[in-house]
Amino acid sequence: MDNPTPRQVGPGYAVGRMAKALTTALTHEDPRVREAAHRRVDSWERVVTGMREGTLSVGSRTPVRGLPAWVTPEVVHGGFATGLPAAGGPLRPHEEEAARRLGLPAERAALYAHHLTEEGLAELTALLDGGGYEVDLPEQAALLTVAWLLRAGDTAGALRLLSAIDPLADTLCLTPRPAPRQDLPANTVFRETVGDARRALERRARRDPATVRSKVQQEALAVWNPFADRLLSHWLETYRDGRVDAQRPPGWTERGAALLAEYERLAAEHTLCTKHRRPKENLAILLAALREAVTPGGGTGREGGRGTELTPRRLGLLQHAAESMVARRGLPGSDRHTLLRTGQAEHAARPTHDVLAALLSARLAPMPQNSGAPGMEEALVPTLRREADDFAVPEGYPIPDSLSGVARRATAAPLDDLVELGVVPSAEVMAEIVPALTAAAEAASADDPALARLVAAHHRAFGRRRSLLLLDLASQVRANELPWVQELLPHRAGPGARREAVSRLLPELGASVLAHFPGTIVPNPMVRELDGLSRAAGLGLPFVEELAADIFTGEFVPKFPRAAKIAAELLEDGLYARYYGIDYTEVLALPEERPLSGHVVTPFARLCRERAGNPRGGVASSGTVIEQAQILTTHNLATLVGAGARPECGWAELARRAHALTVRTVERLPLVHPPLPHVKNAAFSWRQTVFYLSLCPEREQREATAWMEGLAPGQPHHTRERLAPVLAGLRQVVDGGPLREEVPGGARRFLGWSAGPHWMLQIAPRVSTRSRGSWG
Repeated sequence: MDNPTPRQVGPGYAVGRMAKALTTALTHEDPRVREAAHRRVDSWERVVTGMREGTLSVGSRTPVRGLPAWVTPEVVHGGFATGLPAAGGPLRPHEEEAARRLGLPAERAALYAHHLTEEGLAELTALLDGGGYEVDLPEQAALLTVAWLLRAGDTAGALRLLSAIDPLADTLCLTPRPAPRQDLPANTVFRETVGDARRALERRARRDPATVRSKVQQEALAVWNPFADRLLSHWLETYRDGRVDAQRPPGWTERGAALLAEYERLAAEHTLCTKHRRPKENLAILLAALREAVTPGGGTGREGGRGTELTPRRLGLLQHAAESMVARRGLPGSDRHTLLRTGQAEHAARPTHDVLAALLSARLAPMPQNSGAPGMEEALVPTLRREADDFAVPEGYPIPDSLSGVARRATAAPLDDLVELGVVPSAEVMAEIVPALTAAAEAASADDPALARLVAAHHRAFGRRRSLLLLDLASQVRANELPWVQELLPHRAGPGARREAVSRLLPELGASVLAHFPGTIVPNPMVRELDGLSRAAGLGLPFVEELAADIFTGEFVPKFPRAAKIAAELLEDGLYARYYGIDYTEVLALPEERPLSGHVVTPFARLCRERAGNPRGGVASSGTVIEQAQILTTHNLATLVGAGARPECGWAELARRAHALTVRTVERLPLVHPPLPHVKNAAFSWRQTVFYLSLCPEREQREATAWMEGLAPGQPHHTRERLAPVLAGLRQVVDGGPLREEVPGGARRFLGWSAGPHWMLQIAPRVSTRSRGSWG
């Protein structure tokens, strides 16, 4: 593999995803899921067609023929471009409204021409100054930038920008969406807007299957159970000497006819619960017997004061149904029966999720809809007296967690507070929110408030741009490649302020990532944000992405060896180096690498291959090489520490948290399929455990290791068996020696990738009641 060749992406993956989406679209019981799956089928069909016809070049940073790199492509799972620009397609609602208001054709070309008139530029300038807009896609900042440049006197810059965007003016949405201005305190972010939360609540109210089930249950408890009790009591009037229908008191037939009439009315009014219509249900049996008893000619034909006599078969069914109902719940009116029905009535009186979702949406209505809202917890208190009247709910009824969680996603608060609230459950979600923080740092580079708002809005939009699948070490498009960003750069006259803001934010963000998600590798979206901050601060820190093993070409860009050298300087020959068998003098001696020309294996790539045992090829072999690069670079951990990230809880506590995630992941192995991805994730969290321990004094290393070993007796057998070699290896290096794997059944170096069967999966779990309970 000294001369790797460029890899090509075939259509197999896209065809597989399309087939999976098609299956879901045809078979899923939820109409919302089917509808979403149909959209995915259309997207994947465009991918497959584009690859077949050559209009799509998957793996390129300009994958769509005819579209420049600055155009945001529509991207589906895995980084595949569909061939459509994200800012294209039908007119957005704000474009349609503008066309109606201005009396223009519903075409983007007409809107584009209008915005270049004196009237149109005045409208754009008013938006700039008022800040009443939102940029959903980067292209929507283009015409705002033209208006700002013209007002700033940079006519040449405006003309250059117009020449770049003019060929696509009839295709792309180039204007922002009008929206109320966001005025939140500094360092305040949110995951979703209040409007997003309200729409989610309204969908929950309309379509939530749990709500439908709850309403069915309420109807059964409030309507059909009481009716069944009255019907049973009516038949029990005929009970004598252990037999039902042994006697019929005076007026019994007439009262039975009234019950049947009541049933017909109830069945017409209450249609959710259909259990009473099933012939084998007790209520249906009692109803059928009553119809036969009170209908002339419905039974054996013997008429008289007792009504119609039941057939033997019907009488047998009736006897069994009545006895089973009494045996199950007690006689109607008895203490046992009354207690049961009282509890069921209380349950039936509880408000359903659709009612509570509507109530909560009404609480959120007065809040600003275009941003998050501080103090969201105040909107989640139990129901108030006025709401009890308006929504017919009990006063003081709590809002269920499933609905509170929807509203909390619109909480505006500092990032760490959102993590504590559970609004940010993963590093991936944190990466979605970070652009709002980095946008403020970017805005610090502009002296003009209108320009600062535009820079911040565009940065948030660019942060939502989905990454492409890239081959041959190509890099994602950066913001400064966009023509409107290029024209604004000379006007951003405050680089010092920007650098200062970014320099403060980078270590704070790094500390948050480490403290809240210590056992998770830094996801690629977060890597992009950290890399952007580093560039803005002029630090040039080498933040490295997680590479995909299935398209790995065998090479690494130059920032990988730079990151490895940062790790070498931080860790030297300590615990981390001993555990993974790293000779950091060899790493520090690696020559400086330049961007690749051709396909030549660099010294860093060669070192990673040697450490991986020079695998022969295949996805698993590529994974072993990539993992060695992650080990040598610590996959951004050393770079974050070098940037000043210092979690308040301390490194030993982070080691404990990361190990706890390792244990939880290994515990799930008997329950997951396929298990190999979970082994990989466990190894990654273990690697971070070892890294944090390496930053601790020797005393804390020993204490943390003893704590980990002390967890073993309470773990399931299969977990202890799998982690025992891992902990034995850690014990060796904590005691000052290298990790030795020579003794069979002894210490093992825990790596996630393996070219052959992974040793951790060769340990068969011991089946026992205790272990099964622990797994559950």
